[in-house]
Amino acid sequence: MKILLLGSGAREHALARALASDPATTELVVAPGNPGTASIATNFAVNPCSSAEVVDLATQMGADLVVVGPEAPLVAGVGDAVREAGFACFGPGVEAARLEGSKAFAKEVMAAAGVPTAQAVTCATPEELAAALDRFGAPHVVKDDGLAAGKGVVVTSDRQAALAHGLACLAKEGGRVLVEDYLDGPEISLFCVCDGATVRPLAPAQDFKRLSDGDAGPNTGGMGSYTPLTWAPADIAEQVVDHIAQPVIDEMARRGTAFIGLLYCGLALTRDGLRVVEFNVRFGDPETQVVLARLTSSLPELLHAAATGRLAQVPEPTWSTDSAVDVVLAAPGYPAAAATGGVITGLSQAEAVEGVHILHAGTALDDDGALISAGGRVLSVVAVGPTVQAARERAYEAVGRIHLDGAQYRTDIAAGR
Repeated sequence: MKILLLGSGAREHALARALASDPATTELVVAPGNPGTASIATNFAVNPCSSAEVVDLATQMGADLVVVGPEAPLVAGVGDAVREAGFACFGPGVEAARLEGSKAFAKEVMAAAGVPTAQAVTCATPEELAAALDRFGAPHVVKDDGLAAGKGVVVTSDRQAALAHGLACLAKEGGRVLVEDYLDGPEISLFCVCDGATVRPLAPAQDFKRLSDGDAGPNTGGMGSYTPLTWAPADIAEQVVDHIAQPVIDEMARRGTAFIGLLYCGLALTRDGLRVVEFNVRFGDPETQVVLARLTSSLPELLHAAATGRLAQVPEPTWSTDSAVDVVLAAPGYPAAAATGGVITGLSQAEAVEGVHILHAGTALDDDGALISAGGRVLSVVAVGPTVQAARERAYEAVGRIHLDGAQYRTDIAAGR
């Protein structure tokens, strides 16, 4: 099949790698893509948030499937436009994408579906914010209601810092902020492929959101991830489908806004059981990089079945017994103000390490054809090995062979697992 993939990050490079390597894929176009996707697919410079440009490109190539990588095009309604133009699309419409676009809406859906999550208050004024902080107490959990590229959440025992973040969210046009009860327990990411009625879970993973070792520093889009989670309940995927994903998909269908695409369930394994921390409506980054590294069944066939309402007719995804670890290499200054333009070297040496592949995120080519940094998170260094520890050692050996002046990375991804 001919597939159009929207996006330009490491998540999209991981998706492109899994799609391109499958015999079901006859043509793969990535829009706009990055230097990494250019080596395995055809990049096309269109704005992924422009419905008109995306539909034009899908029409030109005669796409059999459009896969939307990032959240912004989904919230902008690109999924609706693609479907209205007659193309199969893996990605929810704008109404269903509100599960990520508005955290308050997600809480409303969870309440209606009986899904366990943290208690929360939605605030629209500084007075409401201050009262909610006092009501829930420390640690304070303050979330921007809208999209914030994974950096809209602050968890802190410092009331002033929590208040400052909340006020910054409220200062945006139409700004709202959620203050929540703190969920204590390890976090798990579980992706669920959905066709509006049927749910197929993928392998659970864990990501590391803070910038620095020991979960210190500011929140980021994610500094690393690993899978499998040997410490999680063996039936975690079944629990999530039965008690979280399926009830939410059923509730969305009841509302007349079928959810077709990827429901990312961000979970906390608390003393009282699983609780939803957040929903996203697309593959997560950096978890996608490790989850797809272990997938042994056909990704294009799975996504096409979901996009065409046939998910119940295809087999469950299958997985390698190997482990996978991803270490993210970030630019100096990230996440506050990433410095770009630094020359990146050593990628071929890094990929010479057994089980390692490199996925591009914030990269570009300069006028001389040299690879340079062009964003906050620059590369994902993914390693596969027989155990988490073996994969971890390979990933860090590869990281040590890459050079980017001032690069930042955590040294404790998947440590002790």
